[in-house]
Amino acid sequence: MRKLTAILIIIYCVALPGCSEEWNRTQSVNNFIEMMASRHQYNKTELHRIINDAVLKEDILKKIAKPAESMPWYRYQKIFLTEARINAGVKFWQENARVLKAAEQRYGVPAEIVVAIIGVETSYGQYTGNYRIIDALSTLAFAYPPRGAFFLGELEQFLLLCRAQQINPLLPLGSYAGAMGMPQFMPSSYINFAIDFNEDHHLDIWHNKADVIASVANYFFQHHWQAGHAIAVPVPVIPENKSYKTKITHNLKPDLRLAELESLNLKISVPLNLDEKVKILELEQEQGEELWVTLNNFYVITQYNHSPLYAMAVYQLSQSILNRKGYSHEQTDFSYIDHHTRPVYQ
Repeated sequence: MRKLTAILIIIYCVALPGCSEEWNRTQSVNNFIEMMASRHQYNKTELHRIINDAVLKEDILKKIAKPAESMPWYRYQKIFLTEARINAGVKFWQENARVLKAAEQRYGVPAEIVVAIIGVETSYGQYTGNYRIIDALSTLAFAYPPRGAFFLGELEQFLLLCRAQQINPLLPLGSYAGAMGMPQFMPSSYINFAIDFNEDHHLDIWHNKADVIASVANYFFQHHWQAGHAIAVPVPVIPENKSYKTKITHNLKPDLRLAELESLNLKISVPLNLDEKVKILELEQEQGEELWVTLNNFYVITQYNHSPLYAMAVYQLSQSILNRKGYSHEQTDFSYIDHHTRPVYQ
C-alpha cells in the first residue's frame, strides 16, 4: 500500500502524458482542501494531515467496478435469502420489538422492512465493514473518475459530520464504498436522515439499535413511503406473451397504469388502486424469467440502493422474516420514547 497522494501522481500522469509531478500531486487534493476551507472554514493544515494519512486501496477500485448487483437474480437471491439470515431477522425483531413498533407507528414503515434492510446490509450488525471510511472515500473521490464527483461530496459530508460529532475522521470503519454502521448509511444519509431516537444526544448508528431502527424508518419516510400500500406483486409468465418486454426500461420509477397492464395481457391477483402506477420487472432465473409488477414502495427501497435486485432481496427477506415470526397485533407500551425527536445534526 502507498499513500494516496503518491498513487495519484501515477494515475494522473498515465492519463495525461508529460504532466508535471507537482501539478498532479496538488491539483485534485488541494482544490478539495481549498473548497473545504472557504466553504466550511475547515483548517487547511488539519485537512492536509487527514488526507495525507489516507491510503489508496486498490481492492476498493476492483470491488466498485464489479458490484454484487451485476449478478443474475438467481445467484444474488441466494446470498440473502438464507435460513440463517431469516432466523437472525426473527431474533433481531424479537429483541427490538418495542423500538420497531414505535418506529413503525411514527414513520409508517413496516417493521419487517426495517429488519430486512439491516439484515441485507450488515447481517444485523455482524459485518459493518473493516475499511477506514477516510481511505474508502478518498480512494473513490480522487482515483475513481466514473463517480468521483459523488464520492467527493460524500468525503465532504463525512468530514463535516466528524467535526460536528467530535469524531476522529481517521477512526470510523465501514464498507469499501464508505457506508457506515449497521444500516450502512453514506455520510450524506447520516446527516440528512439519522435519528437520535432515545435522545441521549449521541447519534450512534454503529451500536445503538434504537437509533439504527429509527434512522432506517425515517429514511424511507422521507423518501415518500406509502404506509399500507403494496410493494411488489408476482405475475404469471405466459410463454407466448412477450409484448410486455417493450415496457421494461432501466428507469425504476413506476410509469404504467393498471389499464396498460391489461392491454399487455398481464394479470395480477392482488387488488390495487386504479390510479396507482406500476413498473414491470423481469428477473433472471436459471430456467427462464420471473416477472413482477412493482409499485411506489419498491421504488422507495431502490433509493436506498439503486438496484432492483437489492430491492427485491429486501422485499423477499422481509416477507420470509414476517412469515417465520408470525404476525401478531400485540400492544406494547412505547411511552419511553418521546414522539418529538429530531435528527441531532441538520
